[in-house]
Amino acid sequence: MIHSFSLAGLDLQTGDVLCTMNGKPDILPGEFWRLVGRLVPGVVDHVAFYLGPGGRCVEAGARGVTLFEAQAGRWDTEAMAVARGLLLDELVGAAYPLEGRGFLPEEQALIRQEVAAYCLAQVGKPYNLTFLDPDREEAYYCSQLAYKAYLRQGIDLNTGLAMESLPGSNRIIYPQEIWNGCARREVEPGKPAAL
Repeated sequence: MIHSFSLAGLDLQTGDVLCTMNGKPDILPGEFWRLVGRLVPGVVDHVAFYLGPGGRCVEAGARGVTLFEAQAGRWDTEAMAVARGLLLDELVGAAYPLEGRGFLPEEQALIRQEVAAYCLAQVGKPYNLTFLDPDREEAYYCSQLAYKAYLRQGIDLNTGLAMESLPGSNRIIYPQEIWNGCARREVEPGKPAAL
């Protein structure tokens, strides 16, 4: 089933990708995550999937592939922190991997269902620290989960972004690639992403 949800003013459907920036100012654990985020190129350094119903989401994070709930249409990172392995981040916007690709509505619905089913089948798997191997399926990092879920549907989210000082880094699937390579919408000014 395809679910719809509004989160911080962003309209979402099952399979859309939430894009975040690690960290939360003014609290020590948030500053730690902001430093971690600086290791990843770009503004967007983490992604999660909207699944539904309600605010149910899935991501690959410190605790592996887990489910969490965004309550009341707000990105309240502190309220979700325990379920997310103490990850604190700010919602940047949503990426829409299917938008503008010419799929018929029935095709989009099928892809969304398949992407959601794939992500749910990965829940409980560990975090993938082997970033140069995005083809693994026994462990995942955040953007690798999005890459693998959509690649199975014929949509390649790897744009070849690389860090010049790291040979082979074009194989890493960076969150910023998903943001740059898809139709996207930022959180609107005046629409609180968090409480």
